[in-house]
Amino acid sequence: MTSQPEQQSPPDDAPAIGPGAPVGVTAPLTVGVEEEFLLVDPITRAVSPHGPQVATTAAGELGHRVGTELTRYQVEGRTEPHTRLAEAAEELRATRAALSRAAAGRGLRIASSGSPIIGLATPVPLTPGPRYAESLSLFRALDDEQSACACHVHVGVADPREAIEVSNHLRPWLPTLTTLTANSPYWAGRDTGYASWRTINWGRWPVAGPPPYFESPAHFQDLVEELILTRTVMDRGGLYWDIRPSHHLPTVEVRVADAGLTTEDTILLAAVIRALVTTALAAVRAGEEAPRPAPELLRAACWRAARDGLTGHALDPITRRLIPQTTQAERMLRILSPALRRNGDLDLVRTQWGRLRTHGSGADRQRAAYRRRSSLHDVVDHVIDATYTPPTPW
Repeated sequence: MTSQPEQQSPPDDAPAIGPGAPVGVTAPLTVGVEEEFLLVDPITRAVSPHGPQVATTAAGELGHRVGTELTRYQVEGRTEPHTRLAEAAEELRATRAALSRAAAGRGLRIASSGSPIIGLATPVPLTPGPRYAESLSLFRALDDEQSACACHVHVGVADPREAIEVSNHLRPWLPTLTTLTANSPYWAGRDTGYASWRTINWGRWPVAGPPPYFESPAHFQDLVEELILTRTVMDRGGLYWDIRPSHHLPTVEVRVADAGLTTEDTILLAAVIRALVTTALAAVRAGEEAPRPAPELLRAACWRAARDGLTGHALDPITRRLIPQTTQAERMLRILSPALRRNGDLDLVRTQWGRLRTHGSGADRQRAAYRRRSSLHDVVDHVIDATYTPPTPW
């Protein structure tokens, strides 16, 4: 069998992956964001195990919008649901500022990278609590390296049936979302050769990666019950698929992305995901069937996206062809332009996509920082500064 030449790409009028224009969705859907951060010692640049203490301090400002994660190297910030992304961006910046102040009170910094750049003890120090202890008992060595940080975007879809069908429509776009958000090239002192090593590391969980195509809400419910009964997951919160109906909110939760290096990276992701959900929801209501790429090809496309980020070629899981990663991303954005315009996000996405085209993904910018002096310390400093830079006093 001969291989497909990588330089081939589809014509501009090639059939698009996914649904059409967002008819039937009358108002912008709500968006909420969860960001996970690493705590870093600014002297050694290694990760530091003080997540619970920093979260407790930050809760004085943020209340329920801050929490802990599996490891003590991490802390999480959350937004309220918003319909205007400018308000979400303001809250994201305020959350990063509050977490930065809480970390600084312990001589630490927050760093928004999908993976630890320097310093990772194995096994990692887990956050105290019965849930994390149960996780260690069930998953054992899988917990040992789980200091990966992600960005989760919730989009308001209240109907459970529609949430399942939206998930089906979004599946082919998961590799493209990975390329836009790749921000974890380094892992514990070495360049992994991947743009998103977090994607690969996280994919080892038994219920992770692209979700199945669900034939119905009953199919979803039956599978989830079987996974819980067989102790493959602890509960619905342990469904680590890249897309899932939230187990505690009336939302579709998209979990495919690395932690965004900057607030602008996160807001771009939120705008694109909301447009994807808006477009998919319109297709669902119009009775359009979701594409059904072969699971093996979708998984391969996700792997290639994690390896190459915005560089190289994407495996299109529908056409089964290799095309430039940026061509695939621009194709997605063209399809989403009606939804982006309706949501008031089109100019924002055009601006931020232009920035990514010029400066690269978070992974590209991390590597650019390294190339200046071949120093991982420079990479950590760059990530700290990009995560949050306090305003300069007058």
